[in-house]
Amino acid sequence: MKNEMTVEFSSVSENESFARVTVGSFITQLDPTMEELTEIKTVVSEAVTNAIIHGYNNEPDHKVVITCMLLDDEVDLTIKDYGIGIENVQEARQPLYTSKPELERSGMGFTIIENFMDSVEVTSSPECGTTVRMRKQIAKNKLAYQ
Repeated sequence: MKNEMTVEFSSVSENESFARVTVGSFITQLDPTMEELTEIKTVVSEAVTNAIIHGYNNEPDHKVVITCMLLDDEVDLTIKDYGIGIENVQEARQPLYTSKPELERSGMGFTIIENFMDSVEVTSSPECGTTVRMRKQIAKNKLAYQ
């Protein structure tokens, strides 16, 4: 099966839950386990929150774009912003790193994303935004009906 959706929304924190539900609903076509569904919804939350807080500095007049492709039993998920970008992606991916310590951010967003997904690619450049592309294989070891 191949299916794809793209959604664009304003960079306001209230839309983080919209993004979770939208992606979660879309991927149910693959019949994920509850654990897989929860992990994917969590990474959507982390990436969207990063885009809003770090990419756009909580400024609401910008857009976040999510593209989700279903390819057989794999979810290919991309979350993109057109914000300030990340100067040093490797540093930003280190556990506990945060560019907003004054907001008491934990700095675990990328670590969580990397732990829940099979692969993660982050591309970014200053003043051009950030793209986080993630992939996850959905388990095919479901119990067969007899």
